[in-house]
Amino acid sequence: MSRRPAPHAASSLPAWSGGAMTSCALDAFLSQRPASIVAELTAVRGSSPRSEGTFMVIAADAVLGTIGGGALEYLVIDRARQVLRDGIPDALMDIPLGPEIGQCCGGRVEVSLRPVGRDRSLVERLIAAEAARPEVLIFGAGHVGRALARSLQALPLKVQVIDTRAEELRGLPPGIEGVQLAMPEAAVRAAPEGSSYVIVTHDHALDFLIAAEALKRTDAPYVGMVGSASKRARFKSWYLSEAEGTEAALERLILPLGGRAFPDGLGDKRPEVIAALATAELLVEIGGRAVSALRARPVSTQSGAVVGD
Repeated sequence: MSRRPAPHAASSLPAWSGGAMTSCALDAFLSQRPASIVAELTAVRGSSPRSEGTFMVIAADAVLGTIGGGALEYLVIDRARQVLRDGIPDALMDIPLGPEIGQCCGGRVEVSLRPVGRDRSLVERLIAAEAARPEVLIFGAGHVGRALARSLQALPLKVQVIDTRAEELRGLPPGIEGVQLAMPEAAVRAAPEGSSYVIVTHDHALDFLIAAEALKRTDAPYVGMVGSASKRARFKSWYLSEAEGTEAALERLILPLGGRAFPDGLGDKRPEVIAALATAELLVEIGGRAVSALRARPVSTQSGAVVGD
């Protein structure tokens, strides 16, 4: 089978800048490469690999971020570097995502290209977006807690790892906050609305206390605890008889982690596997809550756009 030739010149292959598009990464990129172009999806019609407002930054020797990859992205990188070379103030590209460029998304996008210069509004946009990210509190900095922190590190979430032991909090992944608390359950009461809770401490009694507090938070998209069927049975007995819990609240507890897809466990108890299952559950539950909230907002009958802040 013949391979379709790439729609870009080999000389335009980008040098990728490592890491996710974060405010810190963008600030560092622009500090080192002030002569950069921001490529932003300003209009999306039909199916597209990324949504309107997504942007990437392109310099002569590197790029940061992605607007969807593939032929689309290579075309944009080529054009952005031409804009840089020719000193064009800005440009607009209208790109069909079909056979013309070797893609089959079927939609169409408009991409604006403009020099960044000394403008730091992009960094401020990311700072604001990061501040609004959903929070995930991981209780326990042992093997599973650390594996989960690594798994969540690159996702659009604010993650805290909480433990009673200061030494266990050393060496957490960059961007993950470690918090030492003598009474970790207090962090549940103080957490922002919409936070999620993953309970993986070294102490089953402490797990139970934290879970009981977390189940009081009806605003929580996710409450999960590491364990087995016997641990769930013990927690249920304690929770209903001594913690004044209810069957309805208990139904919200995911135990074991990954129990939504595998109620009896997957059979592989390696920390990284448990972390992967918990990560998938978190994304589904947090995303589902966000979609439900979006659908509950009023919609314009003219454009179908969401109305409101």
